[in-house]
Amino acid sequence: MSGHNKWSSIKHKKGAADAKRGKIFSKLIKEITVAARMGGGDINGNPRLRAAVSAAKTENMPKDNIERAIKKGTGELEGVNYEEIVYEGYAPGGAAVLVECLTDNKNRAVADVRHLFSKSGGNLGENGCVAWMFDKKGLIVINKDKVDEDQLMELAIDAGAEDVNDEGDTFEVITDTGDFESVKEAIEKASIETEMAEVTMIPQNMLALQGKEAEQTIRLMDALEDCDDVQKVYTNADIPEDLLN
Repeated sequence: MSGHNKWSSIKHKKGAADAKRGKIFSKLIKEITVAARMGGGDINGNPRLRAAVSAAKTENMPKDNIERAIKKGTGELEGVNYEEIVYEGYAPGGAAVLVECLTDNKNRAVADVRHLFSKSGGNLGENGCVAWMFDKKGLIVINKDKVDEDQLMELAIDAGAEDVNDEGDTFEVITDTGDFESVKEAIEKASIETEMAEVTMIPQNMLALQGKEAEQTIRLMDALEDCDDVQKVYTNADIPEDLLN
């Protein structure tokens, strides 16, 4: 399994559990609210909002919840003002970790994130310490049984994708952020079902971890994902697949 979407895949699988559904909805509502506040409530004219709403629909969020979140962002309904913050640090073994937060209490968020790093044997770093190790890209994941490789390759590249990678059970289409929407739209128009489609942070290089360091890193990533203020977590840690099951 490739490292850059591994944590997103884990989160997607966890979404099947009812206990996690409320937390996933909460994170999606925050993202929709902030996207609407920054770029307006028109989905067609706001790519970030369009992506957030698409993710919410994938998780079967009720339409009323989506509409309320948009209205809170545009000011039509009273809502919380969330601040975007990115924290950077190191997991046990030195793997880089990026943590994207949306919070209404910056002091609480940094305290919680720092505590989780320390508790898992990692450490919170300074701004800029690991961000340079990642590239912001569009990522579209498709199960192999949903599409022919040659068909996908031709379609994606013609639509502007940078690359199509074979990742075992799936194909991963990588795009520039500016081409993400057009490539995603071309794939959808071809009636190809996607497993996941999002703008993400892809590590330039992976760092292989084994044994205790790998197990500690998994605990750190899970704990960060479970934190209310945390939206997304990225790492360049390459964990043995048997530890992720």
